[in-house]
Amino acid sequence: MTRWMQGNLFSANNLLTLIMILALNGCSSRSKPAPVVDVQGSLPLSQRLKNSVSGTEYIVKKGETLYSIAWRADVDIRTLANINNIKAPYNIYPQQKLMLTKGKLKLTKSKINDKLRSQKKKDSNTPKQKVIKKPIAQKKKQEYGKNIAVQKSSDEVQRHTAFSQKIRKWRWPAKGKVIHNFSTAKQGNKGIDIAGRRGDSVKATADGKVVYAGDALQGYGKLVIVKHNEDYLSAYAHNDHILVKEQQVVKAGQVIAKMGDTDAERVMLHFEVRFRGKSVNPMKYLPK
Repeated sequence: MTRWMQGNLFSANNLLTLIMILALNGCSSRSKPAPVVDVQGSLPLSQRLKNSVSGTEYIVKKGETLYSIAWRADVDIRTLANINNIKAPYNIYPQQKLMLTKGKLKLTKSKINDKLRSQKKKDSNTPKQKVIKKPIAQKKKQEYGKNIAVQKSSDEVQRHTAFSQKIRKWRWPAKGKVIHNFSTAKQGNKGIDIAGRRGDSVKATADGKVVYAGDALQGYGKLVIVKHNEDYLSAYAHNDHILVKEQQVVKAGQVIAKMGDTDAERVMLHFEVRFRGKSVNPMKYLPK
């Protein structure tokens, strides 16, 4: 073999060795697997799970509403309000402590019976006092002998009748292709994702009232939640900007936001429907 051929063979071997070293270094540079990204957003799934509320107590943060906390805890707003003795319109404030369960408030049946027995025993040892009967007051009568009827205020009547109507028709919240469907899996998609372009209109799916509008729920981006009646809520996530305010009444088909990619991996609308606090498949309500 000539000296020229030997030199070329040596150069080729060196080049091959260099390629193999670079390939091995490229494979070993990623020591950890890529983070799992949820279809609802660009955050790793492990971080999105931290956004959910669990446990027995919760401290309210700035920008949150009772509806947004109930949404994160996956419970009905009425259940959360009753546990904490909060009346409509469910006003809360930062640093307020909320109970998420009735755990500390429940008494076992045996404890209740023991308490009743001890109370009866205490009452039996207490000397009875003479009861003085008072004459029964007669009902005040109007002129012409008619009883005075206490009329309910118009506000009270409106509270009982508000949101009592059924949702007769649901509308699509945006135009576009459904790229992710609803899933019943534990870590599955709690709604549907609709693809679109930045600035596309996001519309209310039915008549209702805005109960949350903000970006305090990490992983949902700029989010709008609409209350339709005492049973149904709908949510519109990842908006570029929001066009409505909390407590604003909206009509079906009204533009409430513009589509974007806040806390998402792409421009899209994440749309959810909740029935009494639980996620349901929006496709069962939307027209075909």
